[in-house]
Amino acid sequence: MESLSDTKWDVLISGTGLQNSLLALALSRSNKKILHVDENEYYGGAEAAFSLQEVDEWVEKVSGDDPSKPFRNASLWKADAEALNGTPGLSFSRAYTLTLAPQIIYSKSKLLAQLVSSKVYRQLEFQAVGNWWMYDEDTNEFEPLRKLPTSREDVSQDKGLDNRAKRSLMKFLKFVIDYENQAETWESHADAGLEEFLSSQFKLSVNLRSAIAALTLSFEDPHNIPVKWALPRIARHLTSIGVFGPGFGAVVPKWGGGAEISQVACRAGAVGGGVYVLGAGIKQSEMVTEDGKQLNQVHLSNGETVKTRRLVGGASHHELTNPKVVSKLISVVSSPLTSLFESSIEGSPLAAVSVVVITSFGIAKHRGQPYPIYIMVHSSETGECPANQCVLYATTMHTKYSKSALEEAVSHLLKYIEKGEGKLLYSLYYEQEQQASTDPTIPPTASLDLAFNDEMLQAVEDQWKSIVADDTGVSDATFMKFEDREGMNDDDDEGDDEGV
Repeated sequence: MESLSDTKWDVLISGTGLQNSLLALALSRSNKKILHVDENEYYGGAEAAFSLQEVDEWVEKVSGDDPSKPFRNASLWKADAEALNGTPGLSFSRAYTLTLAPQIIYSKSKLLAQLVSSKVYRQLEFQAVGNWWMYDEDTNEFEPLRKLPTSREDVSQDKGLDNRAKRSLMKFLKFVIDYENQAETWESHADAGLEEFLSSQFKLSVNLRSAIAALTLSFEDPHNIPVKWALPRIARHLTSIGVFGPGFGAVVPKWGGGAEISQVACRAGAVGGGVYVLGAGIKQSEMVTEDGKQLNQVHLSNGETVKTRRLVGGASHHELTNPKVVSKLISVVSSPLTSLFESSIEGSPLAAVSVVVITSFGIAKHRGQPYPIYIMVHSSETGECPANQCVLYATTMHTKYSKSALEEAVSHLLKYIEKGEGKLLYSLYYEQEQQASTDPTIPPTASLDLAFNDEMLQAVEDQWKSIVADDTGVSDATFMKFEDREGMNDDDDEGDDEGV
């Protein structure tokens, strides 16, 4: 077998995170020589998903990692068998697939269309993201959990809203779906805070303003969310509902979310002839001239030196002036939390994910945590835990109080839903810092988002165009639109695990 250095590569891709894996998928039919490496011994980068044993190894790695890495302050907690008092504990390690970057994918996202047109959708199984809840002890101590009203049906069925509030809310919902054609209503407020806009223009109550702000999935206080940023995200949420069926507007890939898409994309890259090497990062690179052509000479951490026409993902990161840092808590609980997934919409599928938003959490405020907390509750239908258990992914802006705020948010939610019956079995806490690459095509906040950001897909397409274009800068190919491989049909996979 030839060594890596014996081949003149067309493209070397460094990192198997979601963005670079999608690029590998896009190039899988390009007939170019692709070398795809990753310094880690696993796929997925910042979007990786792990078994319990792999989490142990990852925590140890993060504890000793270079401080420039995006993750820090990782710590684990596991329930003591005696404290469980007969409650079934954790199952075996590989019964769990815990993802570092839980993201929902809205039905309107271009990513889903590209996964279909590239034929890899056959290897993916999607689960519905159903109910959205708000947990608010400040407003209602005895019934703090209520559904977020995001559709005409929700508004009409919400007994907590009087007729005036319902009319105001419906007025806003109708506006935001068509906001691009109603510039006169919002453009003069484009840079103002969402809280002020909802109050002055639609007379919404404090609770309804909080509910609307939650649909942006922003980590900021509603006063600090710009209207021009918020409106397209709220519209994304509302217009996605019903696209694939009643009662839901987003999906998640089974078996690990974005990590599963990365795996499938890399598998397609390998089927297309790409070579994959894990545990081989880029130590350094320099430009060299060979046969009159400029090439990247890349020194890998496994000792090999390779040459490639294009290098993707090898750019270093530079420090941001005020980097965004989020705190994350992954919790495994001993209950299916059935009530969170029940739907009142006729014909809607059983959801595998529900979203709980805590925007006015009394204890969090007391602890000095003024930012919203989002909890993505994943049932066993996601393939991430055994039956009769759930995985809770809680995220908030990092402060010195954020860890305790996340822990108490999960604890209070369990106490309310389970009346003390559901037990916390396991928790993983860590922090993730926003990084900006010296490569301007890489969105710096992509992996911090709680919903897939189509800007990432646009960055992939831009990279793909520059790689496949001929000397005139023109390509006849269509981005990620492939015909079936010979001998394959709708019931076949793109390929197997060989080479990945």
